[in-house]
Amino acid sequence: MEVKGWAGTRTSAYAAMVRLYQEGLGLRLAHEEPDFAGFLLPNGDKVEVFGPSDTEHVHFDSGPVVGFLVDDVAEARAQLVATGMVELIGPLQSWPGGTAWQHFRAPDGNVYELVGPPIEIGP
Repeated sequence: MEVKGWAGTRTSAYAAMVRLYQEGLGLRLAHEEPDFAGFLLPNGDKVEVFGPSDTEHVHFDSGPVVGFLVDDVAEARAQLVATGMVELIGPLQSWPGGTAWQHFRAPDGNVYELVGPPIEIGP
């Protein structure tokens, strides 16, 4: 599998981090809603910030979360599961027209993510 990147951080300093990403790093804000901001890097990779009231990412509990961009999330997920070294967090998910993703806890205790093109998920 070819791996690229994504990063996200859950923080109580949401406004300051959004400002740092915009003004300090010059990242382009692509989407914002209460306590969530998504930025695009020049190559199309994403960096996201989650504030305290964000309830969709409560499993991001320690440090930044790194996402590994893959061509096929389902295939990469199966490869990870086969190692017996990760704990999956939630089901494989896909946003039509957006991305597919799978969060997992690695042996170091941190949460990571596989992310890639959207896929069809059966009932």
